[in-house]
Parts: sequence; C-alpha cells; structure tokens
Amino acid sequence: MSEETVPPPQFVPGGSGMQGVPQQPAGLLQQMEELMAALNADLSDLGAALGTIPESPDPAA
Repeated sequence: MSEETVPPPQFVPGGSGMQGVPQQPAGLLQQMEELMAALNADLSDLGAALGTIPESPDPAA
C-alpha cells in the first residue's frame, strides 16, 4: 500500500483563510447561521423560564 503525501494547509496573512482547503459551500454557512439562531432562541427561552439570565450585562455590577 502506498501513502500519498499531502502538504498541510498554510495560513496566509491577509488572505481569505487557509490555502489548500476547499471553500465550503454557501449552504453550509447558511445552515450554521440557522442552527446558531435556533440555539440562541432556545437559550433565551430557557433564560426567561429560569429568570436568571439578564437581557444585557450590567457593567456597574
């Protein structure tokens, strides 16, 4: 069995991320945003039910 050598992806400063890594489909980003929005909504509902999560942090506290 032969092993194929694949160079590791390299970070390019000022670039758009990693070289050698294929760009993810736009649908994946949209799906992640939808999942994060659903998680935020669930956490907000849980916080409201518990009454322990403030809407905005109070810097004076």
